[in-house]
Amino acid sequence: MLSLNTITKTKGRAKKNKRVGRGNASGHGTYSTRGQKGQGSRSGVSGLKRLGMRAQLLQIPKSRGFKSNKPKNQVVSIKAINSAFKDGETVTPVALFAKKLISSVSLPVKVLGKEKLTVQVKFENIKMSAGVSVQIK
Repeated sequence: MLSLNTITKTKGRAKKNKRVGRGNASGHGTYSTRGQKGQGSRSGVSGLKRLGMRAQLLQIPKSRGFKSNKPKNQVVSIKAINSAFKDGETVTPVALFAKKLISSVSLPVKVLGKEKLTVQVKFENIKMSAGVSVQIK
């Protein structure tokens, strides 16, 4: 039965403090985990010594790789243009945004695809792959 007098502390709940300088049998005698000589072995020295520039740089976590500031192209396939546009229309970022083929007008747009372009359309302010540009010409 659970009551206040039967509640016990969980095993391994708290770690015991390291007791330093209590004889060699304790494993932390003689130098008391301070090493031998030097500033850190003396009393009254804080562990927060001023770090140099190199030490500060080494402590900062590094984010690996490279991230370009140049925006990525929004890709539109020829298949989507064939289905969304009719002959004689002009394909612009605004028209593509209106037909919900791209998510933003401000980001660059590139037309890709290996399919045939079946509609006669004009492209304005749009990048395209070499295969698409050959088809248009």
